[in-house]
Amino acid sequence: MNVTLIDYGAGNATSVERALHKLGAAATRANTPEAIDQADVLLLPGVGHFAALLNSLDQRGLREPLLNALRRGVPFLGICLGLQALFQTSEEASHLHGLNFLPGNVQALPATVKLPHMGWNRLNRIRNSRLLAGIDENSYFYFAHSYAACADDPSIVATSTHGTKFVAVLERDNIFAVQFHPEKSGAPGSSLLENFLRAAA
Repeated sequence: MNVTLIDYGAGNATSVERALHKLGAAATRANTPEAIDQADVLLLPGVGHFAALLNSLDQRGLREPLLNALRRGVPFLGICLGLQALFQTSEEASHLHGLNFLPGNVQALPATVKLPHMGWNRLNRIRNSRLLAGIDENSYFYFAHSYAACADDPSIVATSTHGTKFVAVLERDNIFAVQFHPEKSGAPGSSLLENFLRAAA
């Protein structure tokens, strides 16, 4: 299987590629509308600033091709900022519109806890999940973020907590996204990526 990584300059793209290769999947980076249009499976890695991601997508003309791919059922996995981009807006760059594919907004984590939130957390599972199938419920995943989606939507399958409860995993039809970094989460993260590849096949 070939996974198309949407290349907007994210620093974690190489580690995501490496994790996919270990699972036997090919990974191709793409930053043109034509490549998005032709993709069979899409992955949006994400580290950095909300504005950097959205501005890069817009400058490269990738917003509409990406939205069209999501609408026509192309399997998609968003990681960290790739999850946040699915929502309407983010406090990190309130003047910009997100992909607006899911209702709700991304908010800053409370200043009462250490920021950024960097470390290992467990998940609170809300409903059955294809991404989390077969993964022990006590597993820890690696997070690195200062903002998070605090929405209430049927697509949310798991939350986590750092000062406040936030969206950790969501699934809706062909759309999957996680706030943590599966490529840095050891065996549970590898299992999650494998589950995504299985769902996308």
